[in-house]
Amino acid sequence: MAKLKERSTAKPKGKTKIKVTGIDHVVLHVADVARSKRFYCDVLGMTVHHDYSDAVFLNCGNQRIALFAADDPDALEAGVDMNHLAFAIDAGHDVVKAALKAQGVTVRGRQGDPQCLYFDDPDGHQLQIMARR
Repeated sequence: MAKLKERSTAKPKGKTKIKVTGIDHVVLHVADVARSKRFYCDVLGMTVHHDYSDAVFLNCGNQRIALFAADDPDALEAGVDMNHLAFAIDAGHDVVKAALKAQGVTVRGRQGDPQCLYFDDPDGHQLQIMARR
């Protein structure tokens, strides 16, 4: 298991001059970058921003998803460090669900909210679609 980095002990000293305006990118470690790139592009419609031999950055609206080759693919534990990643989609729930199923993706819901669409990427990362209702 990877050693945890030392946590910040910074103590705020008044109001910050920094203002986060969005998420630039989120990194997911994957066993096979090419396989995951195909999934995110072919199933979810993302496009390549830039790629390297061991990583790819994909356009996801105004943000990016980065897929990095895991140091030890056998040690990947999807869902341990991140519960899920949710994507906003400008399409209706039924259209999105049907499109995912047509790609062979197993879609599940959430108890109490049948409109939620959850599914896993090839490495087991839990993804959610926030479809238009």
